Amino acid sequence: MKYMLLINYEEQAWLEMPLPERQRIYSETVRVADDLTSRGQYLTGFPLQPSTSTASVQVREGKQLVTDGPFAETREHLGGFMIIDVKNLDEAAEVAGRIPLARFGTIVIRPVREGPPA
Repeated sequence: MKYMLLINYEEQAWLEMPLPERQRIYSETVRVADDLTSRGQYLTGFPLQPSTSTASVQVREGKQLVTDGPFAETREHLGGFMIIDVKNLDEAAEVAGRIPLARFGTIVIRPVREGPPA
């Protein structure tokens, strides 16, 4: 089953972290992705630009509104994602726990729906 792992963390805490620590965490994340790739479980994933570079789109009564920044007011922001193919939610949770940013952020696991809505 395919799952999307949404990697959320506090951007300010990340930016305040010493560069060597950020590089170490990034390298650990690449190793997790490489391990999953070798098992045929890693489908895709990318880190995202900071939330300050985002835009939100809403359409209300036929009118489109584009605003700067994320829609939700929250301390944690989506910083990246992975899509994996594993047996079940337990295995997806094991993978999520291996992502280094889980140590100070939150990894949200969402099953991917394939095909039309039921």
